[in-house]
Amino acid sequence: MSETPLLIIDDDMKLARLLKDYLTPLGYEVDVVHNGAAGLKKAMEQPYAAVILDVMLPGMNGMEVLRELRRESNVPVLMLTALGDEPDRIAGLEVGADDYVPKAFSTRELLARLRAVLRRSQMSARVRLEAESVVTVGELRIDVDARTAELQGEMLVLTPIEFDMLLSLGRAAGRVKSREQLLLEVAERDFEVFDRSIDVHISSLRRKLNDDAKNPQWIETVRGAGYRLKKAGAEAAQ
Repeated sequence: MSETPLLIIDDDMKLARLLKDYLTPLGYEVDVVHNGAAGLKKAMEQPYAAVILDVMLPGMNGMEVLRELRRESNVPVLMLTALGDEPDRIAGLEVGADDYVPKAFSTRELLARLRAVLRRSQMSARVRLEAESVVTVGELRIDVDARTAELQGEMLVLTPIEFDMLLSLGRAAGRVKSREQLLLEVAERDFEVFDRSIDVHISSLRRKLNDDAKNPQWIETVRGAGYRLKKAGAEAAQ
């Protein structure tokens, strides 16, 4: 089973290292960035389960990072701050933080709060997905209940795994899905590190979408990361 990916954005290198060393053995895969602008870029590019974000950062501060992140992402954000005043906590929550922890925390308290925001996020995602019966990306229409997909009004003939994979990519349109995520979501089984069966299914999906791997209009390969269904694919495909 893959580890839960987390991003820590904090200029306190000692604290960031302590948190990484504490969380890694607990099943978290932790990336660390020490400034706001680089942290924002990484948070926007990678599918993290949660972000632990310091308020006091050089250059672009944590509030600015959170404000920009919330324009594009609903990733859970746990704010860290040396400022314990209530107005600061309220400001962070109003901008879109999921929880707010003063830096005088214990690692056990932070872990409890982190697990709580992850549980809430997963529950919200399940509710949204259960309510969602049709996924539309440009002229690609995926009917979840009927398990059918159409492109420009033409029905696509898909295997069950191809349908599940297209649905997973469609729900995350514009964001990268790793091979491991796709395997877990569509195959519901453990996988080997070098399992490339996903690549075979992607190749088949591309053929059925009349897509070109070298100049994709729909499914992009993101080197070293996975695959992404392009939001603008429908316009390019017209």
